[in-house]
Amino acid sequence: MPAFTKTQTTAGLVSFCLTVPEHVAGKFEMALAALLALTEEEDDGRRYGIAETFPDMGPGNILRAMRRRGDLTQERLAEAVGTTKANISAMETGKRPIGKAMAERLAKALNTSYKVFL
Repeated sequence: MPAFTKTQTTAGLVSFCLTVPEHVAGKFEMALAALLALTEEEDDGRRYGIAETFPDMGPGNILRAMRRRGDLTQERLAEAVGTTKANISAMETGKRPIGKAMAERLAKALNTSYKVFL
């Protein structure tokens, strides 16, 4: 029996991510609209958000990925942020929420912005 798989919402699409100064964002938006007008296919206006593109990606998954990227064990990360391994595990599995104060400590230990955990 074939296994159930999720339908990919990004099939046939390419993502571009730009970070530009706020004062020129309007110009970039107009330029992108002009580029889309040049394409043969019409843009249906559909945009996919992070939650829709990555439905299983929550703060816990991000924490686990960042910890692994830094080659840290749960124990070492717990020591670095002043908590227990059990708390790190609970945050990674979504059993414990990540508050702002903890997000700030995690961000400092993992060299990232605290906002990725909220």
